[in-house]
Amino acid sequence: MTDLFEGKVALITGAGSGMGRAITIRLAREGASVLALDIDEGRLAETKALTAGTVSVRQADVSDPAACAEAVAACVDEFGQLDVLGNVAGIYLAEHTTKVTLEQYRRVMGVNLDAYFFLAQAAIPHLLETGGNIVNIASNAGIQGLPYSAAYCMSKGGVIQLTRALAVEFLKTPLRVNAIAPAGTNTNIASAMTFPAGMDPDLSRRMAGLRGLAEPAEIATLFSFLASGEARSVTGAVYTMDNGLTVS
Repeated sequence: MTDLFEGKVALITGAGSGMGRAITIRLAREGASVLALDIDEGRLAETKALTAGTVSVRQADVSDPAACAEAVAACVDEFGQLDVLGNVAGIYLAEHTTKVTLEQYRRVMGVNLDAYFFLAQAAIPHLLETGGNIVNIASNAGIQGLPYSAAYCMSKGGVIQLTRALAVEFLKTPLRVNAIAPAGTNTNIASAMTFPAGMDPDLSRRMAGLRGLAEPAEIATLFSFLASGEARSVTGAVYTMDNGLTVS
């Protein structure tokens, strides 16, 4: 255990599994008090059991703007401050664009983009008080067009632009806003991924890199750096962490 985040408070979404769990474990190990947020109470309990340090859990559907505001308020009520907002929760949809339903589209945008905006909106007044920061989990899909993923690509492209817009808006304050853009990562989302019938393998082949999947702990390492004082001069940055997929 290190003291990189000693005296700091973080709110991490999607903390029940994958990257969110790894980030929660990492920051708590480095001294942060963490409010871990997820829609799945069972997975949150697993995260808490795996974490050494101060972690509280809260079940919430982040696609609900009211739930986002309530989560930020609950975090500040419990810990007295907020220093790091980690927008990590995300879902993936692979489907022929002409077959995506309104419900599917709204769900992807609600979890992957709307939640990031409304959590940031609620958190920023508190982050300004502490000189804190936001780290958003984007995706290579927000940079590189992927087939059968139009809604997902839109949502992650929006995360990148949200990151840049907030970084510029608060450039004259200590608040920093950055993003990480992973590609395939060894999470439950990746293992449960399904693809639509009749997809073109020549097009879908561009989604697979030559160097395999990243591990959630690798994402957590970069997150820890960006959220810490060691990255004091980093804001508005989008770090690709995709085994070279975006540039290949």
